Amino acid sequence: MQQLERFFGLSAHGTTVRTEVIAGVTTFLTMAYIIFVNPMILADAGMDRDAVFVATCLAAAIGTAVMALAANYPIALAPGMGLNAFFTYGVVLGMGNSWQVALGAVFVSGVIFVVLSVLPVREWIINAIPKSLKMAISAGIGLFLGIIALKNAGIVVDNPATLVGLGDMTAHTTVLAVLGFVAMVALDRLKVPGAIIIAILGVSVVGMVLGESQFGGIVSAPPSIMPTLFQMDILGALEASLWGVIFAFLFVDLFDTAGTLIGVAHRAGLLDSEGRLPRLRNALLADSVATVAGAGLGTSTTTSYIESAAGIKAGGRTGLTALVTAVLFLLGLFFAPLATSIPAYATAPALLFVACLMARGLSELDWEDVTEYVPGVVAAVTMPLTFSIANGIAFGFVSYAAIKLLSGRPGEASPAVYVLAVLFVLKFIFLPG
Repeated sequence: MQQLERFFGLSAHGTTVRTEVIAGVTTFLTMAYIIFVNPMILADAGMDRDAVFVATCLAAAIGTAVMALAANYPIALAPGMGLNAFFTYGVVLGMGNSWQVALGAVFVSGVIFVVLSVLPVREWIINAIPKSLKMAISAGIGLFLGIIALKNAGIVVDNPATLVGLGDMTAHTTVLAVLGFVAMVALDRLKVPGAIIIAILGVSVVGMVLGESQFGGIVSAPPSIMPTLFQMDILGALEASLWGVIFAFLFVDLFDTAGTLIGVAHRAGLLDSEGRLPRLRNALLADSVATVAGAGLGTSTTTSYIESAAGIKAGGRTGLTALVTAVLFLLGLFFAPLATSIPAYATAPALLFVACLMARGLSELDWEDVTEYVPGVVAAVTMPLTFSIANGIAFGFVSYAAIKLLSGRPGEASPAVYVLAVLFVLKFIFLPG
């Protein structure tokens, strides 16, 4: 106990070992759904579901442990929602790349993130991007997740005449998905720890009873990770056609991480008197190292989770909270049979709920300034309608730069915005699709 006290500075942060353990368990319960959802999404890209399950648990454990030990923050990491969907439905199925190449792009973006985390330019990069685009891109990723959720639930189906249409709302699986979503939101409103995972398991059990899915067991030895371990194609990812993808992975991870770190730290009272986060470099390094490690293990981008706020609300203030969460992710390795028993209609409510949470970014746009909210809405709407986060980012930058320039307010956009806008235009001209 004394070693934990000295290493994490528990007394200085006004906390105890018991409080930190409870907070760590709370954080794990709020984000444990990722060990069920992530393998299902990446399996659609052709990856081995069992191996991805192991990679998900290990990447989350490694990233969270590094955050705990190197930065001493109660922040947990895991493969990011939205980025895993972009990996599968955008980079692999949408652009026709192999999942090995997609993993290579994640790895390269992680290496660049490591370099940026070490160099002092990281603050300049973060500050160079307009707040409206940051908020809109987060919301757009939410909308992207939303359409995937509705598709998995059978609510949205393809229609030759209208592109999309309404599915069979009387189908058992669709009804279960709807009820699961309502239950999930209600449990969250009642502040029940683990609301998302409780709803997922509840829907799965009812589906099994109705014969809509099969039960594969609960506990077993961890499956092999070999089908995905070190399978990334780095050379393939460095082709010119993938540069936009690498940038998209990097951009979303960098700004999502920065926003999550600041937001969660603010709730925990960990910011200094000037509103800055101490040990920011260590925190960003933990995130970037987790992305590199995750790509090597066989999963999409690993990032900091806003769900860490649940543990902070439970009293977590130091890295001991994160360390407890990391240990629980390791224990999760033994629940592979349960993970493979979870059907898509049971995880669809979780995707939609996360989509609703992320859509809040639209409320933070400056709705009094047309040159701010229009590019933001363009970026957000383009993501689900082109089924690509990268396209949404590109449209956002191009429209922001063009509108500021043509409206006689060029000085309100940083040079970085104009450079990126030009690069995106060139990409659309010479590397379409």
